[in-house]
Amino acid sequence: MDAVEVAGLRIAYQRAGRGPALVLLHGAYEDSRIWRPQLEALSDEFTVVAWDAPGCGSSTIPSPDFSGEDFGNALAGFLRAAVPARPSVLGLSWGSGVALELYRGHPELPASLVLASAYAGWAGSLPPEEVDRRNAQVLSELDQPPEKFIPVWLPTLLTEHADQSVVNEVSGIMADFHSAGMRAVLNASGHADYRDVLPTITVPTLLLYGERDVRSPLSVANEMHRQIPAQR
Repeated sequence: MDAVEVAGLRIAYQRAGRGPALVLLHGAYEDSRIWRPQLEALSDEFTVVAWDAPGCGSSTIPSPDFSGEDFGNALAGFLRAAVPARPSVLGLSWGSGVALELYRGHPELPASLVLASAYAGWAGSLPPEEVDRRNAQVLSELDQPPEKFIPVWLPTLLTEHADQSVVNEVSGIMADFHSAGMRAVLNASGHADYRDVLPTITVPTLLLYGERDVRSPLSVANEMHRQIPAQR
């Protein structure tokens, strides 16, 4: 695993392949290992780069008051230090929010966006009571042993048809979360609202959603699609 320093933070990452740059941003309770299949499958066509966001994996845990803007700036510094040319940026779930933070502050950096299971932030896509419920859920989990709450998450992340090896891999990655890092993630993103960013997007943007996704359902997808300008 490689690493660069950005504004005093060590940011670890994996890189594979050659070709146009594709940067992968993982979700909450995850790190770059979640992208193992994509690092393997896409490296014949792309330079695939998967970071450990600050507070995750092997990267530095930031201060508890780390903000969404701070995550966007950290990603911008990471791209300038570690990624060739203008990359395509793919954000998964919480990672899509980091991609939107990047675009808000540094729209010149991504050549295109792929937003998978994305939100306009929880507060921008979900009813207030659901935002409160999710924030309370994560906050309550941070001092629990992972084996207590991971079984609650798995049915919302994987279908019942997922191979047991995939279940085990995802469970193992989630179990390695850093409580202090997740507190920073929750502080930065728990009430994020990116509805003001979506209409400003001018780079090619692809939205990817599963029709059975229970965390970012198709109603969220349809609203995201409505707010992002059509690219011609």
